[in-house]
Amino acid sequence: MAHPLASESYVSLTTYRRTGVPVSTPVWIAALGDSEELVVITMDEVGKVKRLRNNSQVRLTPCDVRGRIRPGAPSYDGTGRVSAAPQDVAVVKRAMGRKHLLARIGNLAQGVLGRFGTPKPRAAIFLEVQPQPTT
Repeated sequence: MAHPLASESYVSLTTYRRTGVPVSTPVWIAALGDSEELVVITMDEVGKVKRLRNNSQVRLTPCDVRGRIRPGAPSYDGTGRVSAAPQDVAVVKRAMGRKHLLARIGNLAQGVLGRFGTPKPRAAIFLEVQPQPTT
């Protein structure tokens, strides 16, 4: 059974600085097959990846493309794991491409442009999030 957030296009991914200060970022999200696990693809070495490597705690809340959260939207707590392994990145790219047309276009463009220079490394984020909302 898929996680309740699997049907959302965007979620606000909250990660935590070393000081405990939360930082929220709107991201595309997809389910990994029929499992409860959710995934995100991003550039490696961006802030959310660095924060996740330091502290695996996350909070996900449905939002719009700009990160605006509607009043009363449920939040889900869990943990995140980052992988830059090519096989993990490929699995997450496929999951994102199945759900988001623009992800497929971006993957295609990255493949073409990667031939003309060094492509920027990607990171896969695997999220294990409680199926029941926390708020």
